[in-house]
Amino acid sequence: MNEHNSAKGRYSYDSTSTGGLINFLNRNVTPYATEAGGPKFDLVPVTKQKDLMINHARMYAQQEYNRIMELVAVLQKQANQIKRRLEVTDAVHAAEYQFSPVMGNAYWLVWEKRKQKTLLVLTGPTEWSTGVPTDYEYMAQVKYMGDHTWLELNDQGNPVE
Repeated sequence: MNEHNSAKGRYSYDSTSTGGLINFLNRNVTPYATEAGGPKFDLVPVTKQKDLMINHARMYAQQEYNRIMELVAVLQKQANQIKRRLEVTDAVHAAEYQFSPVMGNAYWLVWEKRKQKTLLVLTGPTEWSTGVPTDYEYMAQVKYMGDHTWLELNDQGNPVE
């Protein structure tokens, strides 16, 4: 071979007597056999490899998607709770009452049918010794929170989910 041989890569060039370059395959760097007596090699099953890769990608992507959607569901629930809390707070602030609410205490929102207005009262529907006033319609039990919002409570006195 000539000193001009630049057989550094898979495809190399050699010079001819006329000074031109001839492309040749450098057998030393090719991963495949280049002669009939060379080592046997199997073709890579590209389609099968692609199928495996896409299946793995889909599986992991679906797991991540499901995890994110669980987080979204938690955030959606929290957003709905905050929205409801603001609605209850607006209802309480629109109601009439003749006392100073104490943070942490529970009260009742009542619709007074006769006067057509909402009241905030201290007495629940089961706490009357003479019976519930006939023109009261109990709407919700609410609790005054430390952040000056109002939280709706269920019959057991727990926050409404």
